[in-house]
Amino acid sequence: MAGNSYGTLYKVTTFGESHGEALGGIIDGCPSGIQLDFEAIEVEMSRRKPGQSAIVTQRKEPDAVQFLSGIFEGKTTGTPIGFIIPNTNQKSDDYSHIKDNYRPSHADYVYDQKYGFRDYRGGGRSSARETASRVVAGAIAKQMLPEIKINAYVSSVGPIHLDTPYQELDFSKIESNPVRCPDEKSAAIMEEYIRDIRKQGDTVGGVVSCVIQNVPVGLGEPVFDKLHAELGKAMLSINAVKGFEYGSGFSGSEMKGSEHNDLYNPDGTTKTNLSGGIQGGISNGMDIYFRVAFKPVATIMQTQDSLDNKGNITPMTGKGRHDPCVVPRAVPIVEAMAAIVLADFYLINKTY
Repeated sequence: MAGNSYGTLYKVTTFGESHGEALGGIIDGCPSGIQLDFEAIEVEMSRRKPGQSAIVTQRKEPDAVQFLSGIFEGKTTGTPIGFIIPNTNQKSDDYSHIKDNYRPSHADYVYDQKYGFRDYRGGGRSSARETASRVVAGAIAKQMLPEIKINAYVSSVGPIHLDTPYQELDFSKIESNPVRCPDEKSAAIMEEYIRDIRKQGDTVGGVVSCVIQNVPVGLGEPVFDKLHAELGKAMLSINAVKGFEYGSGFSGSEMKGSEHNDLYNPDGTTKTNLSGGIQGGISNGMDIYFRVAFKPVATIMQTQDSLDNKGNITPMTGKGRHDPCVVPRAVPIVEAMAAIVLADFYLINKTY
């Protein structure tokens, strides 16, 4: 299996399966001399870990990171940073019923067809549990770039949308509720909706919005390695993501150029920011903002038809511990992948 690494200079490789002994990763290219805040890393992990509230999967994992290399006396050494995150609360028997069956909208069938073998315990490598390693790498990337502020939040759950412009939101309220929506009224409605969906044995999707502030001018390469292209790739690599748009996004296609153009101020900033902080694939110093759409979690506690490995259509009911809505736990993952992209381009920019 190829494709387990991301990045050019700040390069992250992850390994491990949902029900294996541990997840882990190697971060190659992290500069030396960075004083790491390990408590901050733990905070990021606690934001992603399962079992943190009543509206997420109840799998109980501490997600404690064990660093194996690349750090000495609390500082990065410049050598590869190796780490593991032990799995401690697997319930593999919950998946014995799908040993020979392919769950609808999961990777079961394509993994079996491609590799001739699959780890059916929680999806194995295709499980979203893999993203725990990304959060570690993103937490370190954030500490590489302390001036840059990355804030993601839930802006919709199913049909419930928070349409308030991000400039009017108080990002300090993101962590004040289990949905991670900075608007208290909308958060309460979203939470109640997720609880109702869970009672139905169903799941629901949503959107995570992200705002990146204090980005220097010049990050990104102008042809194939555009900043927004890499952000899109990073976000679309997250499990369950079905869409990415930045700046004006698809709504920009309905506008006239006279409406969409961001006119300059004398200092190089722009009066508006429909470009989303990126022009010609390069950051322009304005806020970068984008939206990431997540589908409903594929495992539902209802009976649906599945396909077995002999070609028979058979009924199957979901079992185990699953998120009724993935977006609250996806918030730190979106931030982590954004930080990894920016850290990589930051190092690339230093080569000029």
